[in-house]
Amino acid sequence: MNVSLEQTPLAAPERRKPVTGQPVVERFEYDNLIVRNFGVATIIWGVVGMLVGVLIASQLFSPAMNLGNQYTTFGRIRPLHTNAVIFAFVGNAIFMGVYYSLQRLCKARMFSDLLSKIHFWGWQLIIVAAALTLPLGMTTSKEYAELEWPIDIAITLIWVVFGINMFGTIIKRRERHLYVAIWFYIATFITVAVLHVVNSMEMPVSFLKSYSMYAGVQDALVQWWYGHNAVAFFLTTPFLGLMYYFLPKMANRPVYSYKLSILHFWALIFIYIWAGPHHLLYSSLPDWAQSLGVVFSIMLIAPSWGGMLNGLLTLRGAWDKVREDTILKFMVVGVTAYGMATFEGPMLSLKNVNAIAHFTDWVVSHVHVGALGWNGFLTFAVLYWLIPRMYRTPLYSKKLLSTHFWLGTLGIVFYAVPMYISGFAQGMMWKEFTPEGVLKYPNFLETTMQIIPMHMMRAFGGVLYLAGAILMAYNLFKTMAAGTLVANEPAEAPALEKEYVATGHDTYWHRWFERKPIPLLIGSLVMILIGSLIELIPTFMVESNVPTIATVMPYTALEVEGRDLYIREGCVNCHSQLVRPFRSETERYGEYSKAGEFVYDHPFLWGSKRTGPDLHREGGKYPDSWHYHHMRDPNAMSPGSIMPAYPWLIDQKLDVTDTQAKLKALRSVGVPYSDMEIAYADADMDKQAQNITDRLGKDGIKVEKDREIVALIAYLQRIGTDIKKLETAQK
Repeated sequence: MNVSLEQTPLAAPERRKPVTGQPVVERFEYDNLIVRNFGVATIIWGVVGMLVGVLIASQLFSPAMNLGNQYTTFGRIRPLHTNAVIFAFVGNAIFMGVYYSLQRLCKARMFSDLLSKIHFWGWQLIIVAAALTLPLGMTTSKEYAELEWPIDIAITLIWVVFGINMFGTIIKRRERHLYVAIWFYIATFITVAVLHVVNSMEMPVSFLKSYSMYAGVQDALVQWWYGHNAVAFFLTTPFLGLMYYFLPKMANRPVYSYKLSILHFWALIFIYIWAGPHHLLYSSLPDWAQSLGVVFSIMLIAPSWGGMLNGLLTLRGAWDKVREDTILKFMVVGVTAYGMATFEGPMLSLKNVNAIAHFTDWVVSHVHVGALGWNGFLTFAVLYWLIPRMYRTPLYSKKLLSTHFWLGTLGIVFYAVPMYISGFAQGMMWKEFTPEGVLKYPNFLETTMQIIPMHMMRAFGGVLYLAGAILMAYNLFKTMAAGTLVANEPAEAPALEKEYVATGHDTYWHRWFERKPIPLLIGSLVMILIGSLIELIPTFMVESNVPTIATVMPYTALEVEGRDLYIREGCVNCHSQLVRPFRSETERYGEYSKAGEFVYDHPFLWGSKRTGPDLHREGGKYPDSWHYHHMRDPNAMSPGSIMPAYPWLIDQKLDVTDTQAKLKALRSVGVPYSDMEIAYADADMDKQAQNITDRLGKDGIKVEKDREIVALIAYLQRIGTDIKKLETAQK
């Protein structure tokens, strides 16, 4: 039987001979409707997510862009942007590509149309829930895992639905060989499941409030084990699977090296899982864990570039087509961006480089080269390739396609280059001393003012990239309008025979894995669990990894409420709470941070970016009145500040309905609150609040003691002061 290129991947053929007779040819239909639905969702959420990105980028040089609204400040909607582009835009793109390619690789319709629909609508409802809760400040504050516990449960259930549908399709396949793309889909499914469940272990307080089960150093390690590998197994491995399927299709060339794909796959999933601690270099994380993260991060460049080279070398003999085919140009730039990002990641994990780059815009640029180039451009290419085929019509406008490519490419350049310059400037200015041995730029705002032009250029790059995405949406929707969706695409394939005579290449050992999805799943699970367990278990079980400090005490009830306001407003998105052991940082901020200081922090708030100064030694640094005026009008206390005002904190009454429930939940996860402390929480809060309002009154500030600003001041004045008590006791 002749099978068209559209029906089968270009891969090393599997030579098999039926023992008796001819295989029965079966007719069936591919489900293109679910692919189209995920594709439309990808387009819509992509534009929305990028629009929010432009809005928050603008606030970094013009705080007034929040429109004076507490629900659109940088701190509130920055996680909305990251969740929208990662889980809404990229997530829907993954499912679009998987549902299209998996059916054709398995020569079978998806296992269940009902599960496909539940998966699609369930995922969209999760996105809507995120869009409603995050601007309201309902967040766990954990990067890329900000959604609260009911939504986390929904994500788990929908992910299981996806897994059942995927494995059901693989099991009923008519193609014995599991193509390389499917390996990456399987590894993605199991690893994301493990990461999400472990990192989302939370103690609920109420319907949309919880506290992380982990504290301080352990919470930081779990979060960045999750955070780094969310990038690895949500933004990388599924897209590598899509690359292995769609790039050969687009170029009409077989994959360059099948053996390289095997090596690339197993090495990547084994090594990637170890690299998370490189986000925590020079932190309070034990040195051995930091060192493991560095070693495996450096090793990671080999399998990462193996995948990139396998993709680019697939185009051997087809580069003349690349010059003419804009869709292939998207693929080439995307794969090249992947190579750049995966070279830069290991470089940034070197301690001497990390010492300069961490907390700066350099990391922002690094992340967006991968996100805009690799994920964005690959998604655009797949959309442009798929939709005309499913609608049986040419693309509406090749000129708009070309315009989108150049707008997107220029957008990446105008985004990344200014952020590199900004990051280098920040890293060097923060560390520079005069010949006399004092900080040359002791005022953090001096750095902020220096890089504002770079932030303007970054926003311009974002506008260009967004404009390209809008052109794509118009182009693709016009294409859909001109054609008719083949919702159920007819196909046929021989039934899968149980008995085969192995010949030639079938004796290769890896063929056993390529024919058995469950062993492939188990093998992937074992690969990612080895590094995970070696890093996590000792950090939790060996007490010497987190030396205790006698003077560190749990937060008071009012400080707990203030900390929750700090989390609600997203302060951790701009301020770190981690002083690293560098002279430049201890001179600027104070004593470096100790592991034992964070044992009651659920969640940890070390941060990953310093748009503003570090706050770990903020407690007692300024009078209460300074914090009051700073939140009311930041420029009044820090001329030139790009921090927005928070007047609602002064006007809004503090909600103490769940205070006792919060203390009980914290006690459940290890914070030693006594029954009496919980029972008298309201009285203790009232007393501490009254002391703060009395001090404010002496400075001529009249404020009710039940206002949110009072609780926030209580927390800010507490941060990092436990170590001062230790110093006093030692004297």
